Amino acid sequence: MTQIGILSDTHINSPSPWFTDQVNLAFKDCPIILHAGDLTDISILDVFKDKEVHAVHGNMCEQSSVRTLPTSKVIEIEGYTIGLCHGAGARHNIEQRMWDLFPTVDCVVYGHTHFAANHQFGGTLFVNPGSFSRTGRYGAPGSYAILTITLDGLTATLHQFAENSP
Repeated sequence: MTQIGILSDTHINSPSPWFTDQVNLAFKDCPIILHAGDLTDISILDVFKDKEVHAVHGNMCEQSSVRTLPTSKVIEIEGYTIGLCHGAGARHNIEQRMWDLFPTVDCVVYGHTHFAANHQFGGTLFVNPGSFSRTGRYGAPGSYAILTITLDGLTATLHQFAENSP
């Protein structure tokens, strides 16, 4: 079994103590991390120094992130393909745009909307971890996802922090 930590929309310029503590707690059993963009500054990824990290930039990223990270990518993990993209535009049809971008992957991971999602469409699992920071609607606590690979396939779970970030 492999657990993959998924986060998006951190919207911070440097790793705060709260962010570092939450990352360590949420992803302690995850050797692989997927960041679906809007990390803002590339230094956010420094907290994952002991993990395999895959990240893309989003529409709110600084130039350091835009120059360093791709807009989208496909990752293969244990024989499964995962499309990773931040997304853009209106949320009502973002999954259709993700489907068009990644028509043959086993899983699509995206962000941008700040609304967590976890569902199957045909043979493809769609996962949006929501916003890791308290940038969700009405100050909702941050959220993240864990993607699990077992002999039975891919599954994801959504998680929300018990309290808001400072």
